[in-house]
Amino acid sequence: MAEHLASIFGTEKDRVNCPFYFKIGACRHGDRCSRLHTKPSISPTLLLSNMYQRPDTVTPGVDPQGQAIDPRKIQTHFEDFYEDLFEELSKYGEIESLNICDNLADHVVGNVYVQFREEEHAANALQNLSGRFYAGRPIIVDFSPVTDFREATCRQYEENVCNRGGYCNFMHLKKISR
Repeated sequence: MAEHLASIFGTEKDRVNCPFYFKIGACRHGDRCSRLHTKPSISPTLLLSNMYQRPDTVTPGVDPQGQAIDPRKIQTHFEDFYEDLFEELSKYGEIESLNICDNLADHVVGNVYVQFREEEHAANALQNLSGRFYAGRPIIVDFSPVTDFREATCRQYEENVCNRGGYCNFMHLKKISR
């Protein structure tokens, strides 16, 4: 029995634990989900919820005043944020990957996932980032169950064919060009 339960943990067949939360560390149903969102007590991956604020958050490609934004300016804004964040997070240990969601859906918008080489480095970062602010907003940081980003990312987005756009439930990871 235990072997069977272990084989279905975090899959669609698991009727207790949310497979979506297990895959991407966030669930579109949030607290209303009928399945459990078991947060890990330790993990090499941290989730910094809603940390990246796109300059065109209200309407893609348009600033809050209704003026069109040059896509190069949006990319420069993102790369400055990425560099700033990478520099800060590197103080806590070696980073395996830094992933930033470009989705618009509430449960993933602006989410930042940082995977450290060692769990202890992630724990150190969590302790040091808790209670801090970035760009005038509190940093909301927690351990994430995500360890395999291939399972969490939208393959269709990577092939430029995702028909759900920014409201896709899987990660649309923003790329750096530098």
